[in-house]
Amino acid sequence: MANHKSALKRVRQTAKRRLRNRHAMTTMRTYIKRLRTAVEAGNADEAKTALQIAVRALDRAASKGVIHRKQASRRIGRLTKAVNALSS
Repeated sequence: MANHKSALKRVRQTAKRRLRNRHAMTTMRTYIKRLRTAVEAGNADEAKTALQIAVRALDRAASKGVIHRKQASRRIGRLTKAVNALSS
């Protein structure tokens, strides 16, 4: 365990960030999972609404630094491609 005042503060900050990042990741994963189940079920309307929510979660995670912005872009592209293939 840390003994210095600055090290103790760093431990508190790290714990707070870890919880915030974990919440963002689990939320993002949940919305992506809902989108994938809608695509697998063949439900185009539900998939389109789920895509909007998933894109918002991915952008938010990227802006917070939880995931890299290019990873968010890549995931959004792949999910959009899956939804577009479903509707056409």
